[in-house]
Amino acid sequence: MKFKRILAGLFSLCILGAAHGADLLDTVKSKKELVVGLEAAYSPFEFIDNGKIVGYDQDLFNWIMETGMPEVAIKNMDLPFQGILPGLAAKRFDVVITALTITKERADKFAFTLPMADATTALVKRKGETGVVHSPDIAGKTVGVQTGAAQLKVLQAYSDKLVAEGKPAVKIREYVTYDEAYADLAAGRTDAVAQSLPNLASLVKTRPDVYEIIYEPIGPKTFFAWAGRKDADSASLIAFLSEGMARAGKTGKMKELQMKWFGFPMEVPSDKVPEPAM
Repeated sequence: MKFKRILAGLFSLCILGAAHGADLLDTVKSKKELVVGLEAAYSPFEFIDNGKIVGYDQDLFNWIMETGMPEVAIKNMDLPFQGILPGLAAKRFDVVITALTITKERADKFAFTLPMADATTALVKRKGETGVVHSPDIAGKTVGVQTGAAQLKVLQAYSDKLVAEGKPAVKIREYVTYDEAYADLAAGRTDAVAQSLPNLASLVKTRPDVYEIIYEPIGPKTFFAWAGRKDADSASLIAFLSEGMARAGKTGKMKELQMKWFGFPMEVPSDKVPEPAM
């Protein structure tokens, strides 16, 4: 009886040890499924075309998975941007594969992959609009931005800078999606929209008759990346995705996809996650 109890105890310890040793990447490989959170309303990073989620992030992510874990199926959960990081923290999905600006606040709570695109904030205005020619011209004007986006904080900081210079504050109007902000800009209900340069380049490429970029950044140099939970369990999955990102840069795949979706290449750090600039 005593020998049986010892065997049972050793068996229990083995089971606990195996459970403790397994991490999220092991779990994903075992289940053959990776659950992804994203916002498919952020063209050209991810958006819906003919009922399918497409875009730069999707192409890059699919390439990393096909070359690194081809046996794993992808389950996408498309959510409003404001619910993505709370959903990740609540473990509704394994990782966020959407364009997230690397910020200090987010980096304190979540683990970022290597970056895959520039996220520096600039402005877009209506084509030919003479009231807003340079970035400081938005003083006292109405500018649209997405609720919860890093660009909102950049715009708020820029407005504070203008006020410190003795100019009127920017009238900031928040939207659930950037598509709504662009629509209001086109209709003349706002004077500009604050967004990352890659997104604005894609917008103007699609509607050059309606929109025009002001090529004067209103914030610091920042980058987009994907994110996971900041815990030991998720570390291996983030490392796997970062390794794939580095491989995409080294082989030229990242540049190829940037040319496809943005029309220009972007230099991004490939050796480590950059320190947040904001």
